[in-house]
Amino acid sequence: MERRSFLKMSAALGCAATVTGCNSSSDDANVIPPQPPVKDEVVNWSSCLVNCGSNCPIKVFTKDGIVTRVETDHEVEDNYGLHQVRACARGRSLRQRNYAVDRLKTPMKRVGERGKAEFVPISWDEATSIIAEKLSAVYAQENGAKSVFRSYGSGAYYGFASNACFNRLFNLNGGCLNAYGNYSWAQQMEAAKHTFGTGSTAGSSTITIEDSDFFLGVAYNPSEIRQSGSGEGYDYLQALQRNNGLEVVMIDPRYTDSMLGKESSWLPIRPGTDAAFAEAVAYEMINHANFAAQSLPFVLENSVGFTKQSIEDQIAIFAASGDATKQEYAKVMNSDDNYQDYILGQGIYTDAKTPEWAESICGISADKIRYIADKLMTANAPYIVIGAGVNRQANGEQSMRALYMLSVLTGKLGTRGASNGELPYMSSMSRAGIPTGSNPVKESISFFTWSEAILNGETMTARSHGVRGTDGLDTPLGANIKFILSASDSSLLNQHAEINNTAEIFRTAEDLFIVSCDCWMTPGAKFADIILPDTSWLESNDLVNDSYASGSLGYLTAMSSSVETMWDCKSMYEAAAMIADKMGVGAGFRDGKNEDEWLEQLYQSTKANSNNIGVSPAFPATYKEAQKIGFFRKNMNDNHVALQSFVKEGKALSTPSGKIEIYSAELAWRAANWDQENSAQNPTGVKGDTITAIPQYTVTWHGYEDEDAKADYPIQLAGYHTKGRTHSSYHNVPWLREAVEDAVWVNPMDGAKHGLSSGDKIEMYNERGSVEVTVRITPRVAPGVFALGQGAWYNPGNKRGSTGHIVDEGGAINSLTRYQPSPVAKGNPQHTIRVAIKKI
Repeated sequence: MERRSFLKMSAALGCAATVTGCNSSSDDANVIPPQPPVKDEVVNWSSCLVNCGSNCPIKVFTKDGIVTRVETDHEVEDNYGLHQVRACARGRSLRQRNYAVDRLKTPMKRVGERGKAEFVPISWDEATSIIAEKLSAVYAQENGAKSVFRSYGSGAYYGFASNACFNRLFNLNGGCLNAYGNYSWAQQMEAAKHTFGTGSTAGSSTITIEDSDFFLGVAYNPSEIRQSGSGEGYDYLQALQRNNGLEVVMIDPRYTDSMLGKESSWLPIRPGTDAAFAEAVAYEMINHANFAAQSLPFVLENSVGFTKQSIEDQIAIFAASGDATKQEYAKVMNSDDNYQDYILGQGIYTDAKTPEWAESICGISADKIRYIADKLMTANAPYIVIGAGVNRQANGEQSMRALYMLSVLTGKLGTRGASNGELPYMSSMSRAGIPTGSNPVKESISFFTWSEAILNGETMTARSHGVRGTDGLDTPLGANIKFILSASDSSLLNQHAEINNTAEIFRTAEDLFIVSCDCWMTPGAKFADIILPDTSWLESNDLVNDSYASGSLGYLTAMSSSVETMWDCKSMYEAAAMIADKMGVGAGFRDGKNEDEWLEQLYQSTKANSNNIGVSPAFPATYKEAQKIGFFRKNMNDNHVALQSFVKEGKALSTPSGKIEIYSAELAWRAANWDQENSAQNPTGVKGDTITAIPQYTVTWHGYEDEDAKADYPIQLAGYHTKGRTHSSYHNVPWLREAVEDAVWVNPMDGAKHGLSSGDKIEMYNERGSVEVTVRITPRVAPGVFALGQGAWYNPGNKRGSTGHIVDEGGAINSLTRYQPSPVAKGNPQHTIRVAIKKI
């Protein structure tokens, strides 16, 4: 049923209820029109800016300067394409979040041990003076700019008063250490780059699913991760409605809300075994009756690495190219290491990747594996999509590349309705943001290695840690991180791996200075030296676009402050400007403009952007006028088909060969030149920390087949995104904690095995930490796998757990995760977890 029809029906039912309630014996009772709960309200537009990919608009009602209620967009007829953008429960709880008891009210200075949350209030003048002094002292040291770091934060996707203001501040004073990658997509970005020359979000648009005849989703869960009424989840549901009868196979350790009857079948899989499943499907596809005539010509024409000959041909091309980098690739490429031989168990390989081999690893039956292979080979337009949960595993690069291969082997890429496994392509409206200027520091570290760079940054290199921008593989970065600015950022502690280890680094790094700028006393803020209280979204004027996963509809919100700035809070722009004043660069930072003038300039740039042509309603002349309208939308008409320009038009890909690289020349070179913790030179190192030129299933540390870890920690723990948080944002809203239970999901078979019932309290632990959580028995999780929502706030209690760590009573999953950067991306493996349990 369409939402508009549902509303009409609801209104009719409401009317009937009113009549019955007034006079059940009368047919002509007066119907009293509904009244708003508060009269004489003022209405402003704001936005929910957390990192879910949507940035939904929020309609804020106030009276006498107090927020009385919030609603969401219902300004237009709800016709798909220019539909209403309905915020989820998170956005609708912004009144509660704005008035949360843990709102930061004034700048504060640490007086106790780091992490004890012992602070005293200070003035903005004192706070910014201390920060300016500390920052200037760091800059004065040798390689000082490389010791300054703004940690990765995505808790507020502003356009103007964003954490980019601090980058502007740093760049005016000499720059800061860069970081590449992100916690969500690091490994899949590398996998896509080395396969298709893309960034992992160039899959066919969700609207093209209407032309598919088979859908395979692996860890694909947009209905929970992208809940917005204009997000990817809504696009997905619309596509399924238009293609009624499409066979949908979902593979996931959990039965997610993206299923709930919308799928044809759910195949539970053991975490981290996706590559084994993919290789067995590939084995069946290669041996399928249709492969030789249908798929093989496509594979040979458009890719490198399926056969020995294709690699030898590419070696010759690189060797004769005159390109020094490609000639280096040619020296290390090995044609014996080809995909066909690997899958079929030929040549240098002896073990075929049969369905029976994979069944014992991944838990999906051999018959189901054969069925999926047959469907992929007989479908005209199979849509394959792989969720990001697959890449956040130990050596997730391998799992992603292995799954990408299935789309290549179908031979149907470039066809509308088919996709290559990447997340769906989505465009958005454009908006201008505050310019940050040029950063003179050229080096960058992986986003994930910052905690290590506090201790060992001086010696980190390209060869050992994937440092970029240095001269050669062995030139060290040359500086430890000594100053961290954390703004709208829970990766400072809560979202980073191995919380207890990170906290210990903070406590023992004597020359480290941390500034936290946020609205709430987050777990990370408790470790800061100075806390700066930020303004909330409801207190802000800004310009916000629809972010990166808002579906087919583009939109922009001209935010206007709903309430006066409370207490002694200041925006990130104001905070950075005050520090700039103390460092003598205030004039350069402000560039002769106040906040209103900045916003007008950014609005005019946004208005002039060609990407925004056709917006409805039309942009007015000024930003102030735009604020009165509040919300603008545009149908982006996303009809992208993955690899269409390559397959149909002959446009070369951005890989070294210009083709799909089943065998990656760049990864062959890295395998020969980068340090690996599991290699011929270090065979007893970390399991699975290895780089290979072709995708290969790898037994990893704490994976399903890690027999060493299995003895002490027999349970695989899967992390997932809940509907009650975006990462860790909104955890401090009691409404959402009531609506979405923070409990660990346990299959009934495991409940019986361990003597557990719903409501029981257990300690889950490993060598890195302990968490106390509530049990929920449910068949919606695979046997042998427990599932816990990520993002709960770290809250250490007073008792020691089974491995000696303080028990985290908040249930933060990163109390249990491991800091072990992945081999290629140096990225986040935080979904690879093994635990033991104890009933409390």
